[in-house]
Amino acid sequence: MAASTNQKTSFRARSNSFPSRPNPIITQLDEHLFRSRTSGGTSTSSSLGGKLSSLQDLQDCVNKLLLLPLTQQSIAQEKNGKWVDELLDGSLLALDLCNTAKDALLQTKECLHELQSILRRRGCDEAGLTSEVKKYLALRKTVNKAIRRALKGMQNKTAFFTGDHETTNMFNMLKEAEVVSLKAFESLLSFISGPKAKTTSWSLVSKLVHHKKVASADKETEINGFAQVDEALLALVDQNINKSDSIKGVQSHLESLELCLQDLEECLECLFRNLIKTRVSLLNILNH
Repeated sequence: MAASTNQKTSFRARSNSFPSRPNPIITQLDEHLFRSRTSGGTSTSSSLGGKLSSLQDLQDCVNKLLLLPLTQQSIAQEKNGKWVDELLDGSLLALDLCNTAKDALLQTKECLHELQSILRRRGCDEAGLTSEVKKYLALRKTVNKAIRRALKGMQNKTAFFTGDHETTNMFNMLKEAEVVSLKAFESLLSFISGPKAKTTSWSLVSKLVHHKKVASADKETEINGFAQVDEALLALVDQNINKSDSIKGVQSHLESLELCLQDLEECLECLFRNLIKTRVSLLNILNH
């Protein structure tokens, strides 16, 4: 997803010279980009929240950069060129991915509410419970298909621009900000899709979980929330377990996942508005 080490090193050196005495906004954006290059690790609910928060700060810097006369002049001069077309395409792709994530979270939350409702209302009613679990897994399958389609659009979107002049440096800063955004959305959508082996079809319910290893406290915090819900649901339909204890476990996982989704939704809503602002700024520059 990211550019090669040589590209980054070269870009880093060039960006420091744009212009000879950088505007504070350019310096701030460059610092955000540098931190994004050095960040890593697995995607958990907490780490994704941090990534989206950092992405929000990054987008704030991008929008401030687009207000600078030097930036507007550079973009206007290249308005009929490939660089501008790529930035416009990238801004639209980021919006599409953000919207896909928003829809996925909304649909999942609605289904979680139904599961919680039936657990409270019917308890161990097998028919009603089985129907809702079927509905949940079917939704997960549909959401995953939408996510795979959305992620296909990310192919060939990481190439940076070549050149040694200041205009190239500015475009590469905007391009790297785009790449960081796409990478963050990729991580989020991958998190939402969860472990494929546990969410792709209803036939999984017949493969009841009889032998489970108890995870340690530290490892438990790293488990995908969707995986926890899936496993809890599979355990709930297992006839050889204590239904009362299992229902309590499912409810606990559903509540935790719902809180996680709520936080992610709020971050995405802010990001979506900022991404729209970025695209509108680009279009306004080109139309003047």
